[in-house]
Amino acid sequence: MKQIVDTQYKPTPDGLAGNDDLGQMSAWLVFTALGFYPVAPGSGEYVIGRPFVERAEMRVGDKRFMVLADGLSDANRYVGKVTLNGEALERSFITDAEIRAGGELRFTMQATPDRTWATGVKARPYSMTGYGR
Repeated sequence: MKQIVDTQYKPTPDGLAGNDDLGQMSAWLVFTALGFYPVAPGSGEYVIGRPFVERAEMRVGDKRFMVLADGLSDANRYVGKVTLNGEALERSFITDAEIRAGGELRFTMQATPDRTWATGVKARPYSMTGYGR
């Protein structure tokens, strides 16, 4: 993902290669920067990825949803831990209802990947293939 962000998006008139497909490419960049993405539209779930911003705030109705990435750097590009409203998130997705409720999604970044986090079947987002919940 970092290679795509670094090479295909930039703040210049030619900073977006090709057609924006009704905003899809721009939406992909915004979601990717936040660290989550709606991989299965209509499921109400957003898969956790790695954020590209240290801090972001979204207003959802009268609520506020914060995304924080502690220790984010080129050296610390892997997610070490994720908390939602101060509680450890043991699954690799958040829900639309959780975002709409407001609160804080906090990533703790580290230099190496944690290959044990959220690997169980129940920790995975919805999938029509049967490999998720």
